[in-house]
Amino acid sequence: MVRGMPLQHHSEEASGPRRIAVTGSSGFVGCALVAEARSRGMEVLRMVRRPPTEGDEVQWDPERPFQADPRLEGIDAVIHLAGAGVAEARWTRRRRQILRTSRVDATGFMAEALQSLKEPPTAFVQASAIGFYGDRGDEVLTEQASGGAGFLADLVRDWEDASGSLAETTTRTVQLRIGMVIGRGGGAVAQMRPIFRLGLGGRLGSGSQWISWIALADLIEVLLQACRNPTFNGPINAASPAPLTNTEFTHELARALHRPALLPVPAPLLRLTLGRMAGELLLASQRCDPLLLREAGYQFRYPCIQSALSAACPPLA
Repeated sequence: MVRGMPLQHHSEEASGPRRIAVTGSSGFVGCALVAEARSRGMEVLRMVRRPPTEGDEVQWDPERPFQADPRLEGIDAVIHLAGAGVAEARWTRRRRQILRTSRVDATGFMAEALQSLKEPPTAFVQASAIGFYGDRGDEVLTEQASGGAGFLADLVRDWEDASGSLAETTTRTVQLRIGMVIGRGGGAVAQMRPIFRLGLGGRLGSGSQWISWIALADLIEVLLQACRNPTFNGPINAASPAPLTNTEFTHELARALHRPALLPVPAPLLRLTLGRMAGELLLASQRCDPLLLREAGYQFRYPCIQSALSAACPPLA
């Protein structure tokens, strides 16, 4: 586990990974990760589903077994971020299948392909989610907490288990249980910003549910630390040490955007509009403690929501 090795926010690049491959590199987190890794002198291979058009692209197939590209031989780490957006559409039966296929099946195919390499990667760092814990009220959730109930919790549990075949190799596997990502240009803030611009922001349901979050810059750093630090192993909560309730978050976001937040959205209306996604995603309470990161001495660049939102929210026109 992460215990026993202090982390530095600015890693010693001489001992860090020199070659990494990234799935989901065109997404909000992936774009930022690729840019930061390259700024540190790393070679980055972007794994894409379509036929490659650039020299840094490597093709993979998330929907069926595939043969790993020879350029992945001996690579330092694979960072696996790919997956359909959980909050992008109502969870119809078809959508739930897409979410499962793009995570569970795709991760299994990726693990099998990497397992077949003569020199598999030193590390496989997999995106996961705090949805693993389900709706837990005020319970403080460390990495030792049990999994929750519901579609999302089951999905995340199977998603993490899908890389299990790599246990038969020398590859170290890490599952980062990521909270709500706060950053400029994407993520939760980008989705909520138009509503707050109109003065229509407000708490969701009772507002008592806990939100665990992480600033984009900290998530990128933790991803790269997971590639280089051999004490990272297994599930790790990638979330700020300062979770807050939905009411508190709504207040801080409104303040950062200089807009009122006066219109709460009743829980029954959310459930009527969004179905089970409302209960498991928007109204669920997850009060996560990044115990393993804290014990390792990781220093968050944005430990409080005020600083994270200030960096993520340029002034509204």
